[in-house]
Amino acid sequence: MPEESKPKLRINQNDLYKEEVFTDMKVAAIRQLTPVKTNGEADKARKMLYFGQTQVYTHQGPIPIQFPIPDVKNLQQAIDKFPDVMEQFMDNLMKEAEEMKRQEQSRIIVPDSGIGQGPAPGKIILK
Repeated sequence: MPEESKPKLRINQNDLYKEEVFTDMKVAAIRQLTPVKTNGEADKARKMLYFGQTQVYTHQGPIPIQFPIPDVKNLQQAIDKFPDVMEQFMDNLMKEAEEMKRQEQSRIIVPDSGIGQGPAPGKIILK
């Protein structure tokens, strides 16, 4: 690829965060993202962000999940809200999976020969 056609990667210097992770070493981790200025000082004009992390164990093995913990101002509030937010996130995830399964099961199978002349043996197109 010619040098002049390569897109340049640019870091958004107005949207920098310092990340810290807090964990109980068993089931939960909380990521705290503190907004910072380019000199590394905390940017008090923006709010901290919190994300929960855990693993759900399935028959296929563990699945890592991550979810925002909204409307919290500090780590203690994030810890307190973690179980309820995780449960709500998992409920929504299960509903989405069920909907995807339902949509997949309701797909119409149309035989097609590939040349528009009617069905061809052994060829199926999902629509």
